[in-house]
Amino acid sequence: MSALPFGALFDMDGVIIHNHQYHTDSWLAFAARYGHTITHEDYARYINGRVAKESLPFVFKRALTPDEVVALTEEKEEIYRALYGPHQVPTTGLFAFLDDLKANGVRMAVGTSAPVSNISFTLDGIGVRPYYDAVVDASMIQHGKPDPEIYLTAAARIGVTPDRCVVFEDAFSGIEAGLRAGMKVIALATTHTRDELAQTGASLIIDDFTQLTAGMMIAIITGA
Repeated sequence: MSALPFGALFDMDGVIIHNHQYHTDSWLAFAARYGHTITHEDYARYINGRVAKESLPFVFKRALTPDEVVALTEEKEEIYRALYGPHQVPTTGLFAFLDDLKANGVRMAVGTSAPVSNISFTLDGIGVRPYYDAVVDASMIQHGKPDPEIYLTAAARIGVTPDRCVVFEDAFSGIEAGLRAGMKVIALATTHTRDELAQTGASLIIDDFTQLTAGMMIAIITGA
């Protein structure tokens, strides 16, 4: 194995945890609270994987002030946490895969559009935070996914060049962000179907982490 490090960059929602339905339900309930209607297709196309300052104006059909974005984001996330809290578990095979990565010296980071309150809720809630060398959230970047900034920042934080990183994503916008960052992408079929993900340019599609090893991930990076 090369002396240069490899990097594994994980989106959070739909990747570390399989929570797509709870996020969808919380967005629909939140929109309804304000008299707005959004569909599952709207969620997949305009909300999933994007930062709140981009998705909230879509729901409200108008520009929002920064203070409104902060307040409405937390209100929506309170709905989500109430729905998902009793059901929170890691994606199948996650801990065994993280142990495998660690044993192979792979550096790991999280790159998520989720608000800070949800990051603590998730990473600490399932006990996965100690595995990660860095966590990059929306407050640390200027441009949300599909811009590559979040994954380029995460790679820089762990000291790994983009060409030696794999991004784990479930959302179209996140997959695009990883590819635009010059990284390989492994897609999880937790939010979209395998047929839909096959059109994205991801190097591999998996259902969960039992279908992957550190060696397989490294082979994807190196083209071995």
